[in-house]
Parts: sequence; structure tokens; C-alpha cells
Amino acid sequence: MEDILFSPQQLGAYRLPHRIIMAPLTRSRSKQPGNIPWEMNVEYYRQRSSAALIITEATNISPQGMGYALTPGIYSPDQINGWKGITRGIHKKGSKVFMQLWHVGRISHSSLQPNGVLPVAPSAIRAEGKVFTNEGLQLFETPRALEIEEMTDIVDQYRQAAVNAKEAGFDGVEIHAANGYLLEQFLKDGTNKRTDNYGGSVENRCRLPLEVVAAVTEVWGSDKVGTRISPSGTFNSMSDSNIEETFTFFVEQLNPFNLAYLHVVESFRGSHTNVALNLKLRKIFNGAYMANGGYNAQTAAKSITNGYSDFVSFGIPFIANPDLPERIKAGAPLSEADPSTYYGGNEKGYIDYPFMSTKE
Repeated sequence: MEDILFSPQQLGAYRLPHRIIMAPLTRSRSKQPGNIPWEMNVEYYRQRSSAALIITEATNISPQGMGYALTPGIYSPDQINGWKGITRGIHKKGSKVFMQLWHVGRISHSSLQPNGVLPVAPSAIRAEGKVFTNEGLQLFETPRALEIEEMTDIVDQYRQAAVNAKEAGFDGVEIHAANGYLLEQFLKDGTNKRTDNYGGSVENRCRLPLEVVAAVTEVWGSDKVGTRISPSGTFNSMSDSNIEETFTFFVEQLNPFNLAYLHVVESFRGSHTNVALNLKLRKIFNGAYMANGGYNAQTAAKSITNGYSDFVSFGIPFIANPDLPERIKAGAPLSEADPSTYYGGNEKGYIDYPFMSTKE
């Protein structure tokens, strides 16, 4: 049944040779100072270029958008040049690559922010837990609620990041509106308690994310842009009183943009998937549906065969198996990833996982 994973399929502007996508994976290995992609990152992505499409690790659109130490950005000339090496390496191997555009909102810390200011969010509500800073783990702080006049600046940050990604040689971009970061903080009413035009009703809560989609598609064209959402996700202290209403409305509003794909995190770090809602979103959305969250070759093939998805993105399996599509095709065993090397560090657990063959 896994043969269906290797059938070609259209994704926006591109005809992809198979259905196995590399999901965005934060690895916290950018060059310091400056959060710059460098040679080790070039090799990491080059090794995994048998994916039909690589979606990069979440990438900070601005200094304000940063929330984790050692994560790369796309706002400085040095960062743009660093990403150029990565896109060239991927293209030489014949794959496509989209950059995931990221603003973390409240999931940050003043020690990571310019001039030590507080992180921003739709409302001044602190997330539970700790954040990874240059000084180690620190408790989240209560963020500063954005002023309504600042919304245009947020949109401009995304627009400029999209322009920079184009300069860096990417094939498209993915707007990160999942996993408890800024755009999802606006979408869900557990984190959005605003009483102006950006809060309250579902229409208002969707306003900023849709303004971002409009700005980014103006730069790239609709068929080279995707959006990632996590309706059922609770990671980073997220909640919503009516996820079906929120996300059916949001996805309906995405349709006029004719995006390349909708990337749905169906489960993440222990959260449970809402199968009925996922199927409803699949039916509503008029582009390709990309499923993510705990899939293996068999369940991915079943999802596509049953018409539940068009593509499936794999995260952790790609960490330990740089040649994941070849392994799946050959029915070969998969290597196990070492969680202790997921974030930060050096080549160990990053570019030293074995291939099936010795060609690499």
C-alpha cells in the first residue's frame, strides 16, 4: 500500500515526485552571534534532500519574533546569505524547499528580545512553563499586549521576511500559525482577550493571520504559500472554547487566497487529534491537505489512500533517517533518533546519522 506515497502529486505551483514531506524541525544550531545559517546546516538539509519538499525549521522573521536561543532568522543580510547556501544545496539534489516564517509572540523572554523588552502577544497572559534562553531555561514572563497601531508592523515583518526568503532562493514559504506561537495566539480565545477589532469574535481573531496571508501572497503568489495550523493543539498553554467554529471559519477565509496547501498538525506532544474536525477541514479547504503528527509509512499511506490527505509530513523520522524516502521505499528498518541531541549541540545527532548505503 505504501506505493501511493511515491505517486506524483501537485502542490501549488509544483509537481512533486512523491508525497513524503520533511516537516519543520527546530534544531537550535545556527551560528552565533547573529543567528546565521552556516556550513553545518547546509550539510544537514543537503542530506535530507530526497524529501519531495523540505519545510525548514521555524525561522524568526524579526528580532522581536525570536523565542528560542540559537534559532535562525531571515531579517539580516548575513542570514539571507547563509540560507542561500542551504537552498543551493537542496536544489542541487533536485528537491524543493519552503521557509517556515515564525513569530513566537509570548513564547519568548526579555533576555532574547532587543533592548531587553518584554515579548509581545495579543493579550498580557503568561504561558506556563519555561523557555530556552542563552542563560538556560527560564520561566515565561507576562507579555506586553500589542497596541492596535502595531498590527501593521507585525504584518510588515512577515512581508519583509517573505521578500528576504525569495532573495535567499526558496521555492515558497509556509506561514506558521500553529503550536502556540503569535498567529495562533490571535486565533484562539484562550490567549486572545482583546476587545478591539483584533479580538472577541472569530472574525476579529482571524483578522491578523489573514492580513499576514494577504501580505505574504502578494510577495510570492498564492500557489507558493502554505499555512500551518494546529486546531487541537494545547502546546504552549493554548486553548479555545470552540475549535471547530474557529478553524472552520479560518480555513473558509483562506480559500479565496488559493494557497498551495494547508498543513495540519493533527497531534503534537501528547495532544489528541480531532479526527472529525480534521476531515471537515480537509473537505473545506480547496488546496492540498498535508497531514502531520505521529505518522509512519503505513498510516501515511492509509491516510492518502482513503482520501484524508494529499501529503504527509514527517518530523522525528527525518532526524534519524536522512534518506527516509529511500528507506520507506525499500522497506528498510528506521534508525531511532536521540532526543538528547534534538536541540543545540554540534554534529552529533545532527549530521552523523547513517544512510542505508555508503554513497553519502
